[in-house]
Formats: sequence, C-alpha cells, structure tokens
Amino acid sequence: MVGRGLPVGEDDPMDVVLDIVLVVAGVALVFVVLDSALRTFVLPRGERTVLTRLVFVSLRWCFDQVARESRTYEQRDRVMALYAPIGLLGLVFVWVVLVVGAYTMLFRAVSVSDWRDAFELSGSSFFTLGFVLPPQNLPSYLLAFSEAAAGLVLLALLIAYLPTIYGAFSRREIPIARLAVRGGTPPSGVEILARAQRMQRFNLLDEVWTDWQVWFAELEETHTSLAILTFFRSPRHDRSWVTSAGAVLDAASLYNSVVAAPWSPNAGACVRGGFHALREIADYFDIPFDRDPSQGDPISIARSEFDDAIQALSDAGVAVKDDRDQAWLDFAGWRVNYDAVLIGLAGLTMAPYAPWSSDRSMRYRRPSVLRRRGRAST
Repeated sequence: MVGRGLPVGEDDPMDVVLDIVLVVAGVALVFVVLDSALRTFVLPRGERTVLTRLVFVSLRWCFDQVARESRTYEQRDRVMALYAPIGLLGLVFVWVVLVVGAYTMLFRAVSVSDWRDAFELSGSSFFTLGFVLPPQNLPSYLLAFSEAAAGLVLLALLIAYLPTIYGAFSRREIPIARLAVRGGTPPSGVEILARAQRMQRFNLLDEVWTDWQVWFAELEETHTSLAILTFFRSPRHDRSWVTSAGAVLDAASLYNSVVAAPWSPNAGACVRGGFHALREIADYFDIPFDRDPSQGDPISIARSEFDDAIQALSDAGVAVKDDRDQAWLDFAGWRVNYDAVLIGLAGLTMAPYAPWSSDRSMRYRRPSVLRRRGRAST
C-alpha cells in the first residue's frame, strides 16, 4: 500500500481500508466484464448477464423514444436498423470503460497516489500505448500486463465474432428472400398455399417444410447463442425473420388441418421444429408463454379470419376439407403452440406488418432490466 503523508513504514488505517475497497471493487469489475464477454460471445448457449442486459435494454429505451417520433414504418425501420450494430459496439465500449476504470482503482491502490496518474497508467496499459510506464515493482508490472491482455482479448473477440454474426445473418436472410416468391410480401401462410396451387407446385411443398426445418434449427442455435442477431433487421423494410417464420408455420398448420390431402409428416415436423425454436428465443427474452397448451386454448386468430382463409384457399383452387369445425379445431391445436411467442417476438423486434403475426403484436411489453425467469426445457 502507498502511504500518504505518514512516516516511512506507517500507513493511515483509513487509507488501508480505502485501498482494500479499491482492490475488491477493481477485481469485481474486471470479473463482471470478462464474464459478460465470455457469456455473450464465447459460450455456445443462451446465457445472459445483468451487464449485457442492462446495456441493451437501456439502449432500446432510447431507440424507442426516437422511433416513436417517426411518422411512417419505413422511418422507424431505418432507426431500428441501427439498434443492433450500435448496441454491439456500445457493449464493447462499456466493457472498455469498466476495465479502464477498474484498473485505475487497482493502480491507485497498489502503485500510485494520484487518481490522474492512475488513469493515465490504466489507459496506456489497456490500449498498449506504452507512453506511461508503471512503477518498477512486481505488482505494477502484473497489473499492466494483465490489463493489456484484457484489452487485447476484448477487442479480438469483437473482431473475430463479427464474421460469425454476419455469416449467420446471411444464412438466415437467403430463405426469407426466397419466401417472397412463394408467399408474397408481406408473407402469408394462406398465400404460400395459394401460390403453390397456382404455380402447380403443390406436390413440392414437402421441400419447403424440409428446408424450413433446417432453417428453424439454425435459428434456434444462432439466435440464443448470439442473441444480438434477433435484432438485426432484413435488408428490406418489409421483410422480417419473425413474420417469415410465422407465415411458414401457418402454411404448414393450414396444410395439415384444412387441405384435403394426406397428412404430411414433414409439415408437422416443420411446425414442431418452428415452435421449439421460437420458444427458446422467447424464453431467452422473457416473453411469457404457456409451455403446455391445450388444443382448446384461445389463440389470436378469430374464427372469422380462419373462415376467410379457407375461402381464399378454395378460390385459389386448393381442395379443402368439408368439415370446417374440425378443421378449425385442428388448426387452433397447431397454432396454440406458437401463437404467443410469435406475437411476442414480433413486438420485441418491431416487425413490419404481416397478417396473423405483427398485425396483432401491440400487446407485447418489454421485460424489465433485471427480470430473469427460470429456464426450462420445452
């Protein structure tokens, strides 16, 4: 410890206590930052920390205030398109500030007696500038070396994981762009089936269900382990991974409940894979949903909307089942598995308008910063 104004070999007890507090606080801050970096970028599963959550929720509040002033959705989309990139850089900025602040406290307690000198030494060590040399003693050297290593690790993590993030983003967006041909813009489950009939590709729908099973599996893995991907918006303002997922799930559900054709195992597997993926992402963001819904539970789709959908399919030449009541029960039994999470994710991401998803997402409420429900398997 560094004595301040006392005879050599004597330390003021208050200064000793202050040094201990600074050391404990500095070490704790470094641990918090490294833990946040590890869980955000390195750990291959959906884990969060209070620091990461605090940064993104606080930044989202600021973006919501700006987006609220926009008069059109296109303007809001341009605003929200910056949220994820700025949030990613903002998180790294917070890490840098906290590490420099933590080591400032450590240098102040161990090596130097002036806060300005401690800050200059911390900044020089973190960015490996070397314009300030630490005092010639082992504790100071260890602090300088460890801070330089921490700085290199944090910056290297950002640089290394940007290609991973954008690679996953590109793989997500290609099927969404292809869906515009099959399901229109905005996408609709009814339109997917109707266009397949008009294009005489109804017998090829199993390929769609199989391709999107793979898409949902990758979505679950990437959007929980790299949750920032959830907020990366599509290149076009009228497309979204949430509304595209909803359209495919509705199309598969309608196929097995409404269309007068043999039951499709691939369509059923697509719905199951889809709602499992959406539930995992919703669980990460604390969006409430029933983990064990029943077939008769209410959904956001009205019976009149369902009847209109059947009529649209019939007008397009799709053979539909005669028993409309049973078809409604079957469709609701599929939809209830993903209804709440689909609408919640549409609200979370401020998705563009699409029928049966974002057109009814105003009920979504953003969770608090510190709230964390217990995770459970689905």
